[in-house]
Amino acid sequence: MTDHGFVAVARTDEIPEGELVAVDAPDGEPVCLVNLGGVIYALHDRCPHQEFPISAGAVMGDGTIECPLHGARFEIASGRVRLGPAVDDIASYAVRVERDTILLGPKA
Repeated sequence: MTDHGFVAVARTDEIPEGELVAVDAPDGEPVCLVNLGGVIYALHDRCPHQEFPISAGAVMGDGTIECPLHGARFEIASGRVRLGPAVDDIASYAVRVERDTILLGPKA
């Protein structure tokens, strides 16, 4: 573990632009990493509508991620729900990138 609770979970070259990658947080929580415009974001990897892995979804051109099960959309940068049927936001995590390592921090 690094300072302030940040831990290494992936390398930057494992997260191509516009891609979603599932990883596990150190506590076992499923996390979805997203590369949007070269910035790495991290969201809880379950859609709050029916707990489907959001990492199986798609990055949309408007900066949202779409769940493939029922089409719910969430802002990648914040996890806020933008289109139902989901009504709850997805938890987001703090992220730091040091050299080529992605560090996951606490939930925001």
